[in-house]
Amino acid sequence: MKIRLPASLGLALPIIQGPFGGGLSTVTLTAAVTNAGGMGSYGAHMLEPDEIQQVTDGIRRETNGPFVMNLWVDSEDKRSREADADAFHREAAKLTDVYGRCGVALPTFPRRQPVDFERQAEAILKARPPVLSFVFGIPSKEILSQCRKLGIVTMGAATTLDEALAIEAAGVDIVIATGFEAGGHRPSFLRPAADSLHGTLALVRQVVESVRIPVVAAGGIADAVGVAAALSLGASAVQVGTAFLACEESGAAPVHRRMLFRSSARHTRLSDRVTGRLARFIVTSTLEALDSHDLTQLGYPVQGELTRSLKTVEDGLFYAGQGAPLLRHHTAAELTRDLASLIR
Repeated sequence: MKIRLPASLGLALPIIQGPFGGGLSTVTLTAAVTNAGGMGSYGAHMLEPDEIQQVTDGIRRETNGPFVMNLWVDSEDKRSREADADAFHREAAKLTDVYGRCGVALPTFPRRQPVDFERQAEAILKARPPVLSFVFGIPSKEILSQCRKLGIVTMGAATTLDEALAIEAAGVDIVIATGFEAGGHRPSFLRPAADSLHGTLALVRQVVESVRIPVVAAGGIADAVGVAAALSLGASAVQVGTAFLACEESGAAPVHRRMLFRSSARHTRLSDRVTGRLARFIVTSTLEALDSHDLTQLGYPVQGELTRSLKTVEDGLFYAGQGAPLLRHHTAAELTRDLASLIR
């Protein structure tokens, strides 16, 4: 039997907007999904603690319903911590032809402090959003305990059955079973992402049969038929990313949103060259060129600074899931309602 989501959420529709990092999330999108009966999410993993409070307050000003703040438990690779300016500039020089073709300048070495998850988590506890979701690991027992005491519902992303079982064992309220069809990063944490590629259908069924907590299905779901299919597999709700990224309320660049509706979005690929971690993108000539260069991986997030400027140009680098060819809607409210149209 399908396990219901916590009643405290007061969720009218079992539709959750996937969180986006790198400036792709907006307060407006998060609130719009919630106001339409679903549950909006905000990717906060690059925010400073004071920014987390500001964003949470901003969402609350636009909606009285449930919403999600999302963090990355592990947001820096060892290689990234060890990368220096010389190594960065050597790698950038290898991509001179790519930058030139796209009309952007060579990037400069990022001089910023690494994200501190513990401080971010403290800010979440202070801000008390209705839901905290997380990827790339599991927060400490202390953080999860404080969430329970404060009434913050927790959701953890799993790319394998083992990860789902670990999330349940840690006392997390909800597990998000995310298949490799999804756009964006593959948030594996027990094994390398390349060794944790499971389709949504197979993964959701395994997780539903193996855990006692509610399961949210994610990955390649972009229309009402996909939602109905996920719920028929035993999921309690679905998380939809790419379809909401394409909406006008998202923080995606206009060229990114246009690309998601073009025929080229039929062809996507997993690559770790763009950010240093495995993620799914539309196959463009820029992605092809990047994958063909002999780059030394600098790790996340420094690797991503090599390609940041290529995400807002024509024929650049664009996150997208395999459900992109199904996209039809340009506003969050319209999409949310349509996603739930076949639910009985």
